[in-house]
Amino acid sequence: MNKLKNITTKILANEWATLNQIDYDFQFNDGSWKRVSRESYDRGNGTCILLYNKEKATVILTKQFRMPAYANNKNEGMSIEVCAGAIDKNEAPEVCIIREVEEEVGYKIPKATKVLEAYTSPGAVTEKMYLFVAEYTDAMQVNEGGGLASENEEIEVMEVSFAKAIEMMNDQTIMDAKTIMLLQYAQIHNLLIPA
Repeated sequence: MNKLKNITTKILANEWATLNQIDYDFQFNDGSWKRVSRESYDRGNGTCILLYNKEKATVILTKQFRMPAYANNKNEGMSIEVCAGAIDKNEAPEVCIIREVEEEVGYKIPKATKVLEAYTSPGAVTEKMYLFVAEYTDAMQVNEGGGLASENEEIEVMEVSFAKAIEMMNDQTIMDAKTIMLLQYAQIHNLLIPA
């Protein structure tokens, strides 16, 4: 990009993820150059998936505590979401989401179909989400799910009707962007209508 020059990066924090201060010269449309400073949170990329069952017209969601949501609004700490996870270094997104499905919700799915890639907060976070869908059956359940104790996860697995999930989205019980995108994708593409 020829509208950028003199980029410098300074690490401000490097615990769970890396918070960088990035300073750069940016050329505006009027031709002028200005020095700009932004903070950018780098936590790697992630995956998420809407698991759906056409026969039962159900989806699988998760419910867990999210400190950033709680910090923003004390009434919104418990978050209802699709199954999701961070991609390990050199791991393919599909491999990651298949692993996360088994860890978090207890189903062993043979494959997943990528439907979208999106930045959910590009003004502050580098993370790109890879969004998947996959059909599940009761026979695919191999354990109770719940996440990994080693990662301090305590995840409630929720199997709900697709109609209920849409209702929860519409009444803002579901406020997670990736979940909303996948539920709307399922609506637009009639995923839960039997063939």
